Amino acid sequence: MVSVNIHEAKARLSAIVAEISRTGDTVVLCRHGKPVADIVPHRQQSRTTPHPVMSKITVRYDPIEELTDDEWPESER
Repeated sequence: MVSVNIHEAKARLSAIVAEISRTGDTVVLCRHGKPVADIVPHRQQSRTTPHPVMSKITVRYDPIEELTDDEWPESER
């Protein structure tokens, strides 16, 4: 992991991005010596793996079951 101050990152952004894509390392951006952001290499996510939030959703009813008369909105009856 490499630390770079923001002023240097602005001046050398293309070189930093090239290094990240080549090595896969993370670069930490610092302001006044304190970390403020990370630049990380892009990782393609699997299309077959569900998002962690989506995997927590459960449906507790039959989504194809017909609505009863009282479940329809008043304007649609």
